[in-house]
Amino acid sequence: MKNEKSNLRKKFLLKRKKNYLTPEKFNFGLIFNLIKKKFYKKKITIAGYYPANYEVDILDFLQKASKKKFKIVLPVIKSKSKMSFKLWFCNEPLYVSKFGILEPHKSNKEIIPDLIMVPLVAFDKQLNRIGYGKGYYDRILNKMSKKKEKIISVGIANSFQQCRNIPANKYDFKLDYIFTDQGIIN
Repeated sequence: MKNEKSNLRKKFLLKRKKNYLTPEKFNFGLIFNLIKKKFYKKKITIAGYYPANYEVDILDFLQKASKKKFKIVLPVIKSKSKMSFKLWFCNEPLYVSKFGILEPHKSNKEIIPDLIMVPLVAFDKQLNRIGYGKGYYDRILNKMSKKKEKIISVGIANSFQQCRNIPANKYDFKLDYIFTDQGIIN
C-alpha cells in the first residue's frame, strides 16, 4: 500500500503543477455557508494554511474570514511528528521554519480550531486523502477530534485531483468534506 500511495502522490503532484487553477475558479462562499450551517452564528476559529507547491490558494478566503471576525490559525511544525496551530493575523509576517514552511511567530498563541482546511495531493469520493506522506494532518486530526466534539475537516483541492480510490489504513483520517472548484463533496 505504501508504494501505491507513493506512486499516486508523485502522479498527482505533477498533475497539480501542470493544471494549477487560479483562486477565482473557487466559490469560497460555499465554505462560509458550511460554517453557517454547522456552527450557526458562532464565531469559530479556522485553521488554514499558507499555500505552497501549487496548493489551492486560500489567502483571499482567510482575509475575508478575518474581516468577518473569525480567528485564523496556521499550522506550525513542532518536530518530525508533531504539528499544532497558532494564531495568525493576515497582515502579520510569517517566518520560514526549519522544515521550510511559512509559519506564524513562535510566541503566538496555540489554539485548537473548529474548522481545519487541509491541503491535499489527491482525494477520492469516500473522503480519503493523500498528503505529502509525513502524517502531520492525520495525527493532529485524530488527536483533536478526540479533544473537541465539533471539529470539521475540509480537504481543499482542485477537482482534477480526484482519484478513483485512495488506499487507506487505520492511521489515515477520513475528512468530513472536500472542497473543490466544482463544489463541496460530503
